Amino acid sequence: MTTIEALARAKVNLALHVTGRREDGYHLLNSLVVFAGVGDRLVGQTADALTLEVTGPEAASLQGEDDNLVLRAARLMGTARLRLDKVLPVASGIGGGSADAAATLKIMSGLTGRPLPPPEQVLALGADVPVCLNGSPARMAGIGERLDPVLMPKAWLVLANPRVPVPTGPVFKGLAGFGAPLPDIPAFATVMELARWLRATRNDLEAPAIAIAPVIATVRDALADLPGCLFARMSGSGATCFGLFATEAEARAGAGALPEGWWRAAAPLET
Repeated sequence: MTTIEALARAKVNLALHVTGRREDGYHLLNSLVVFAGVGDRLVGQTADALTLEVTGPEAASLQGEDDNLVLRAARLMGTARLRLDKVLPVASGIGGGSADAAATLKIMSGLTGRPLPPPEQVLALGADVPVCLNGSPARMAGIGERLDPVLMPKAWLVLANPRVPVPTGPVFKGLAGFGAPLPDIPAFATVMELARWLRATRNDLEAPAIAIAPVIATVRDALADLPGCLFARMSGSGATCFGLFATEAEARAGAGALPEGWWRAAAPLET
């Protein structure tokens, strides 16, 4: 019996500009995407049937779902016994489901010997699945299919979620309009340079998400007020927000200072 494990790391949109919408309804995005060293863990074993067991601190949020992204991704590849240790909150703007789907595809490819599905099938699983499959810092454009590599400095992130799920659809419906794409992304030598660059960018989904869940602003501001926080913003469509830090000590202390009722984590920014 073959066993393969994978870490489905949290995807963080450091900046997210919505630049338009296609005739088919898909929004055009321009985003700086990075990954944090915290995530869900998947284990796959060869088997004659496809099964999924969900465990972990956030498992309850997926109970009763018989068509989640892990199973949808696995069905593209074959059969296996899968176990998902769910650590990331659902509907939280850090790509938990998309990262799980990408990790599943990698595991299934290793177990079955089959190549990964073609790009159009990967994208059909969700706009964030291609960048999660790529797994490296990238400028994401189009509807998620265009990825350009980006160099990131060493840094730490504090992620915080008030345990309020925010559906993506209503957030996009709340957009007031579309804006310009991201400026050119340099090769950041230091985290301070990254923080300065981020101040000239946006997350266009932050305002409509806060209109739906005002507590997001509370989380963002709490992160910004932590000692050592260089920049704070909402990730994706919310409600998770991130704080950018230079050192592990500052990040861990910051995460520990946040309200215990929130989901929070300190993790390195993966380069």
